[in-house]
Amino acid sequence: MPQQSGDPTLRGLLLTRGYLGLLLIAALVGVPVSLAAFGFVSLEHELQHWIWESLPEALGHDRAPWWWPLPLLLIAGLLVAPIVTRMPGRGGHVPVDGLGGAPTLPKAVPGVILAALVCLPLGALLGPEAPLMAMGSGLALLAVSSARRAAQPRLAPVLGAAGSTAAISTIFGSPLVAAVMMIEAAGLGGPQLVALILPCLLASGIGALVFTGFGHWTGLSIGALSLPSVPSSGTPDPGDFLWGVPVAVLVAVVCVAGQLLGRRVKVFTVGDPNGPGGPASVPTVRQTAIRTVLCAVAVGVVIAAYALMTGRSPEEDALSGQATLGALAANPGAWSEGALLALALCKTVGWGIALGSLRGGPIFPAILIGATIGVACGPLPGFGVAPGMAAGLAAAGAAVTRLPLTSTVLAAALLGSNATDEMPLLIVASVTAFITGELVRNLTDRRTPARTPAPAA
Repeated sequence: MPQQSGDPTLRGLLLTRGYLGLLLIAALVGVPVSLAAFGFVSLEHELQHWIWESLPEALGHDRAPWWWPLPLLLIAGLLVAPIVTRMPGRGGHVPVDGLGGAPTLPKAVPGVILAALVCLPLGALLGPEAPLMAMGSGLALLAVSSARRAAQPRLAPVLGAAGSTAAISTIFGSPLVAAVMMIEAAGLGGPQLVALILPCLLASGIGALVFTGFGHWTGLSIGALSLPSVPSSGTPDPGDFLWGVPVAVLVAVVCVAGQLLGRRVKVFTVGDPNGPGGPASVPTVRQTAIRTVLCAVAVGVVIAAYALMTGRSPEEDALSGQATLGALAANPGAWSEGALLALALCKTVGWGIALGSLRGGPIFPAILIGATIGVACGPLPGFGVAPGMAAGLAAAGAAVTRLPLTSTVLAAALLGSNATDEMPLLIVASVTAFITGELVRNLTDRRTPARTPAPAA
């Protein structure tokens, strides 16, 4: 990002010639990044439809049988193992680490795309948001040379953030969600915040336009996180908050438990050089590959277990959860209490294993877990399905992303016309889940033995 000269105020920064050039680059970058993201999401969605619906029908099944996830996840593990052990960038960051840190370098983008196209359509219980952000970041950095990035160290983070927001501008259902996420995650203020958010807003707006336009033109579905139909709600009453707060606490504990499982799985697959065993405890490349395959198979077993326990399609538990979330919101009565609890349990366990071993995003499955728990708690006296789902959506997002404002905006975007009535509950549930999640993590960290830093090489 250009340095300020002369005038340190926001106006001085915005009128800097270099910053105006950065805005132009962000606007131009938004188009190719969004086109690439559209192609990726459309291809992933079509592969998912063919694998889980068309292929079973072609083999004479009215839906995917209970054992369907077992060979699929074995194949996913065998294909992703060499990507995460051999290719530049290791197929992207391990999803339990969040949505990523430093901008993804262009040379790592092919591995990110391949890993995501292997894991997501085959049922890896992860979402497309993290691969999209990594892909957008890497493609945006192609707009400037490596020499220019080295000469201006602050350019890469800003341009990478703009590329990420362009790529995910509609996968969350609204470009505003991506922009708010960048504001909250940046943790900046004053001119620095504006300097970062303007390129992100510009790129995300253009990205949303490209996504929408190409969706109508091609007729392809991009599988954005959305709820075409939601349970009707009314004016919030004391019962909503009486039950909404403990539901938010429960959702936060479950989601953080899934993340803690993911951290343990990550240590199993790639090791922890700062752990008690030091660098010697880090598995070899061969061990990491084998353990990745084993974890993928374990995810398949969990999905198959859901189908066996409930007699329902394994597809409901597999994949990112977008389709199941829409079906749950449209007809929550189609699930029994037992099926809802089984879905929440199996989704959490499978998601936790996938978080530490496979590749994808952590948010979409967590949203389904929260919504499922909320709907399951809906029959409580004085509560209801609509406030239960609202509390679950907001709580899951806040607990997993640790971004309560973003989670509130995302839940409001999903609820559509119901958001106005449910907004007080969304805010309370989001804040409650965020605080609960931090308390659980703090308690867990205090019980974890202190680690000795690895010796310098």
